[in-house]
Order: sequence, then C-alpha cells, then structure tokens
Amino acid sequence: MSSERFINDRKSAWQRLEELLRRLDSASLRRLHREEVRELGRIYRRTASDLAIARAESRDPRLVNYLNSLVIRAHGRIYRADAQGGRRVREFFTKGFPQTFRRTWRYTAIAFLTFAAFAIAAYIGTWRDPEFSELAGVPAIARYIISTTKPHWWESVNNANQVFSVGIMANNIWVMFQAFAFGAFFGIGTLYAMAVNGASNAALLAIVYRAGYGNDLVTFMIGHGVVELSCIFLAGGAGLLIGSAMLMPGDLSRGDALKSRGMDAIRLIVGCVPLLIVAGTIEGFISPSPISPIIKIAIGVTTGIALYSYLFFAGREKEEVEAKT
Repeated sequence: MSSERFINDRKSAWQRLEELLRRLDSASLRRLHREEVRELGRIYRRTASDLAIARAESRDPRLVNYLNSLVIRAHGRIYRADAQGGRRVREFFTKGFPQTFRRTWRYTAIAFLTFAAFAIAAYIGTWRDPEFSELAGVPAIARYIISTTKPHWWESVNNANQVFSVGIMANNIWVMFQAFAFGAFFGIGTLYAMAVNGASNAALLAIVYRAGYGNDLVTFMIGHGVVELSCIFLAGGAGLLIGSAMLMPGDLSRGDALKSRGMDAIRLIVGCVPLLIVAGTIEGFISPSPISPIIKIAIGVTTGIALYSYLFFAGREKEEVEAKT
C-alpha cells in the first residue's frame, strides 16, 4: 500500500483520536460518554497498529513521528486516568475526609452530646434503680443473668476470633449506616439512634458495675471503643447534615442543600468504613484476649490520639494555600 493511500484510508480515525484527546486535555476520562470511552480505546489500538505498519513499510519519517506522538498522547491519557483513581482515593483520605470533618464538626458534636446526655441519664438512673435499665432498652432477663451469674460474655469471642471479628465489623457498619440513614427523617431519626445507643450501652455498663465486675467490661471496651464510638458520632453528624438540609436549607433550595450537605455526609460515611474495620479487628482479636489491661488501655489511648490528630490536622496545608489564594 502506498503511503498516500495509507494516510487517506486512516486519516479520519487519527483526526477523531486527536479530537477526543483535545477534549481530555480539559476534562477527565469520566466526562466522556461510555461509547466515546470505548471508541477512544478502539481508535487507540488501531492507531498503535498503524504506527507499527508505518514503521515497517513507510519511508516517511514525518508520518512515523506524527503517529508515534499521537499514540504516546493517547497512552498517557488512558493510563493516567487509571492512576488518577488511586490518587483520588489517596487524596480523599489524606485531605478530603479530615477537611470534611472539620467543616462539619458541629453536627458531629450534636450527635455526641445527644449520645452523652442519654448515656449519663441512663447510667445514673440504672445505678439508683436497676429496673430503670428496661427503659433504656436492656431486657429484664439480661439484667437478671448479669446480676446473678456475672458472665464475661465477651470472652467467648476468643473461641472464633476471625468469625466474630467479621461479624463485629458488619454490625458496626450497619449501626453506622442506620444513624446516617435515619437523618432522612428530618434528623430526628438520627437523634433517636444516638439516644438509644447511648442509653442502652450506659445502662448495661451500670448493671455490670452493680454486679461487681464493671472494670472488666471497661477494660474490654476501651481498646476499640474510642474509634468505634467516634465513627458512630461521625455517622450521626452525617445524618444530621441530611436532616438540616431538609429543615434549614438556608439560602439554597432544599434540593441544592441536600446535594451539598449530602456530599459531605457521604464523605464522612465513606471515611468511617476503614476506621470501623480497624475497630472491628481490635475488638475481635485484642479486646477479648487475656492480656494486661494496661496494654488495652494503651491501645485505646494511642488509637484515640492518632484518630483525632488525623481528623484535626491532616490536609491543613491545602486549606491554608486555598485560603491565601
């Protein structure tokens, strides 16, 4: 095939590839339609084949250089888009998630205060009158068993750590999503979830303390509890973001407020998932193990300091740069 005929037969495909690449210079691969992405891959492969043919059969160095440049550009755009996915994940966890927490901390604080208020009330009420625990969601039969047999039920996790760890992670993630999803009830559902969780956990702790072995339960809880409860509060904050957008959209329409605050809420939830996996691993393998309580306390303190140092300080450099510009 002559060089001129070769160019005429293939020129339209090369021009189409150039057009797609120009669009990608100002936008990401995700902005293209699905058919255009498929077309890009198809034309790229065909152009790479044309380059091989041109190198083998053509004596026109300009054609070879043109096709070589075109293939290199296309390869860079296609495979850089794949790398950008990993970069976006990295940037989310190093900057996006902690920045979202700092931007929305008031909602998380309201969730925490609701949890804490009902927890304190339930603990005091149950300490004074054990039957009060039923109002907090602890069944009477559970109170009777704890008071009479003093079971260390958490130690049974040691019989199948892997199974219990996976179950704990799944349960914690489910509780987190509940707190978030209940925000659709104008935020009231989220406040209810925080109140119920705070009251039931505190009432149970008060019953165990009355039975004489509360320190054992606290020792079990402290290793994983800081991260786990923090995620519950963050999920509560995410739910309240949804509720506030529905009740108090401000200067925005409800739709726009839901879109804006909903994105922040989703960022909080996504950021919590790996944290709950960490908490579930600690709860399944370390918290129930017969190691020194000092080690468990140290793990709780260390994870707490690490978590809140991350939430309060990660990504601040970018915030400072954006503020200056």
